Amino acid sequence: MESKYMERTIPFRAGDGLQCNLVNVKGEERPPRGPVLVVHGAGVRANIFRAPVKTNFVDYLVQQGYDVWLENWRASIDIGPNEWDLDQAAQHDHPEAVKKVVEETGYDEIKAVIHCQGSTSFMMSAVAGLVPQVSTVVSNAVSLHPVVPDFSRFKLSVALPLVALGTKYLNPQWGNRASGVFPKIIRTLVEATHHECDNGVCKQVSFTYGSGFPALWKHENLNDATHEWLKQEFAEVPIRFFNHIKKCIRQGHLVAFQDDGELPDDYTARPPDTGARFAFFAGEENLCFLPESQVRTHKYFEQREPGRHALHVLPKYSHLDVFMGQNAAEDVFPLIVEELEK
Repeated sequence: MESKYMERTIPFRAGDGLQCNLVNVKGEERPPRGPVLVVHGAGVRANIFRAPVKTNFVDYLVQQGYDVWLENWRASIDIGPNEWDLDQAAQHDHPEAVKKVVEETGYDEIKAVIHCQGSTSFMMSAVAGLVPQVSTVVSNAVSLHPVVPDFSRFKLSVALPLVALGTKYLNPQWGNRASGVFPKIIRTLVEATHHECDNGVCKQVSFTYGSGFPALWKHENLNDATHEWLKQEFAEVPIRFFNHIKKCIRQGHLVAFQDDGELPDDYTARPPDTGARFAFFAGEENLCFLPESQVRTHKYFEQREPGRHALHVLPKYSHLDVFMGQNAAEDVFPLIVEELEK
């Protein structure tokens, strides 16, 4: 029997006034396992967790009895282009999203699944003590310690300043249509160096976010429908963000972009101000953020609370195929739910 969902979009205003939203998806009966907030990465949107596979991540969570809340924060392409950084999201977006879920559900505690830059910025919120209502966090790809391939370091150090001369944003949609001189230059460069498939957006994503061919997934992990669908799931990401993550990578851990006194300058300089339990996931073949990223953060938490936190390095997986992969419902999602329930 086909599952029937109840779905609604609930706006919330970030702390600095930016209008964001939550997409709430649940079954017809009261979800027995309560609310879980799911947070996307940079330059995508909440819909990234709903790939056209037999059972996508949202399907799986609903079937397992969760009340699912998909957060469209300021990095979402549904919000519209804005020059965001991780500090802004940590201070203004995630705390208000958590408050809204608590308000709407009546639960005092909720759980969260966070991915990529949704993970880094949410971890900032957590260790700064801004989301005390969150009791369990599953983080994918990167959290407190971003580690990238050498070629990505080169691109951030050498290519990024040159790109910044021509644009405030990079946009994988240039793989579909490039208007203007600079987007056309980037498109030509990508077409000349990426020959892994015929999907222009897929290739632009790899140029934008990593060092692989492709960078954010293994092609064999995606079905044809997902490879086609992703053409509409990526858009603008600001140079400002790349400058922030470059600073963090150089330091070896998350730091503030600008010293304004509102957030910690260094997110590892003092004990985390959170009682949450963390489970860190990493694709063994991730070429956006190396698995060492999550290994280091797990070690950081384990040194403070031995045996409490978890680490899963997933063989044959990369970055986003952890959620979008055609076999992820068998290979990955059960592990995520297992960690949510511990």
